[in-house]
Amino acid sequence: MRRRQRPQGQRNIQQDMRDHLRLARTEGVGPVAYRRLLIRFGNPAAALDALPGLARAGGRTAAPFIPPEAEVERELERLDRMGGHLLVAGQPGYPPLLALLDDAPPVVAALGDVARLSDRGVALVGGRNASANGQRVAESLAEEMAAAGLIVISGLARGVDAAAHEGALRMGHTVAVVAGGLDTPYPPEHADLQRRIAECGAVVTEAPLGTAPQPRHFPRRNRIIAGLALGVVVVEAAMRSGSLITARLAQEAGRELFAVPGSPLDPRTQGSNDLIRQGAHLTERVDDVLANLPDHPFRQGLARDPLFVREGPPSLTGSIRPTRYRPRH
Repeated sequence: MRRRQRPQGQRNIQQDMRDHLRLARTEGVGPVAYRRLLIRFGNPAAALDALPGLARAGGRTAAPFIPPEAEVERELERLDRMGGHLLVAGQPGYPPLLALLDDAPPVVAALGDVARLSDRGVALVGGRNASANGQRVAESLAEEMAAAGLIVISGLARGVDAAAHEGALRMGHTVAVVAGGLDTPYPPEHADLQRRIAECGAVVTEAPLGTAPQPRHFPRRNRIIAGLALGVVVVEAAMRSGSLITARLAQEAGRELFAVPGSPLDPRTQGSNDLIRQGAHLTERVDDVLANLPDHPFRQGLARDPLFVREGPPSLTGSIRPTRYRPRH
């Protein structure tokens, strides 16, 4: 039986998608290099062709590993069977707030309603070992934000993240940003929660299918949480925690920062209390959030000076890592 041929335009779109994915998955090509290559060569196919020569010109004896077309084709087919979508930076459907990041992920994979990734949203994050009170506060705030028409964004982790998703699901929609592949729910006990979020919201990641989350993946996930949101609410964050990384990334991206106050005797709230001390909006109820969000993200709220300035030189590798900051004023 003769195989049905796709229209030429559709074949070109599919090939372009494969080329974007191959370039994004190429060894040594991070988000910044990806964008520079596209600017220089105009399209991903030309950039892929140029990579071996660029490597030789840079003194490398071996060309960077570029995934073969068959490999990315299998990934796209698996994603399609899951009902997922691949969103490419610079193309329709890619979240506009996320695109503003200097290191916006070149491609993200999503389950659910991808339009939710472009809706007006606020991230709510906090400790995995949150107290019962902290989880109740997170759940209540998320429910109220969803009732007010905001998309609640969090990271599907234990503690505050899970409470935020559960609260938002009662009244509206929520977005989960995960560190591993869409087919590898983490933590495993949140597999059902991920499924429910995908049914009436969205789950998004930059990791390939089959990726098991590793510690190094979580800071990169945190930048996507911050990048999708107009602001970030922090509930119960210790002084050295992933939530403070998210807060720092949000401020570097010009987003609003909120923090729920906690007991000075509880080490789980020392980081969030310190954010308030340094200028984050003290947050006790949803009105504290609504009153401080920009009316339109591209006209106000995203170009302010960051709340924090770095102490010491920046990382030479450009990696995302916990860093000590001091107030600007």
